[in-house]
Amino acid sequence: MMNRRRFEQPQSFQARLAAFAQDARDEAEKLPPGIERDNMLRKVSQADTAAHLEEWANSSKRLSPK
Repeated sequence: MMNRRRFEQPQSFQARLAAFAQDARDEAEKLPPGIERDNMLRKVSQADTAAHLEEWANSSKRLSPK
């Protein structure tokens, strides 16, 4: 049986998402308008959405399903 490789992340998931989104924004600013820029901005939007979902999922004020 193979053992799964495990390692500790030096930063939280939230911090890694924020860093990725900022790097992607910076990269998108350098690109001319077009498909590549739109794709980078879409990735930024997805990272922002993932950050909001992560924040909601870990929130103590989250409403339980009825």
